[in-house]
Amino acid sequence: MRLWSLHPGHLDRIGLVACWREALLAQAVLDGRTIGYRNHPQLVRFGAAPHPLGSIGAYLAGLHDEATSRGYRFDGDKILVRVDTPPRLAVTQGQLEFEWRHLGRKLAERSEGDAARWRRSAPAAHPLFAVEPGDVEGWERV
Repeated sequence: MRLWSLHPGHLDRIGLVACWREALLAQAVLDGRTIGYRNHPQLVRFGAAPHPLGSIGAYLAGLHDEATSRGYRFDGDKILVRVDTPPRLAVTQGQLEFEWRHLGRKLAERSEGDAARWRRSAPAAHPLFAVEPGDVEGWERV
C-alpha cells in the first residue's frame, strides 16, 4: 500500500488509480469494515489524526479532484466522510523527498513521457499535508 504524500498531480495514470484503490482500502480499515492492513505503517498518520475518517476522506477528495481534472470517473460517492476544512496532517520534507525519488524510479520504468514530466517538476505535497522539516518518517519502510 502506498498512500503518497505527494500531490496527486505528480502521479501517472497507473499511480493515481492504484492510490485511489489503496486509499479506499485504508478508509475501510479506519472505518472498521476490514481487519486486513490494520497495522500498515502508512495508516499511522491517518489513524492518529483527530478525525481519521475525515482525514482519509480529505485525502480521497484530493485524488478525486485530480482524477476529475484529467477526465477520469472516480466514484466520489465512495468517500464516506467529507470535511470542508480538515486539519492538515504533517509530513516531513525528508519523507516528501524520499517519495519523490521513489516515484521517479517508478515512472522511469513505466513511461518515459511521465518520467520526463517528473524531471521537469519539483515535489509538492498533497493538499492535506503540511510540510515540516525532518527526515524520512519513522513509519516508512526504507
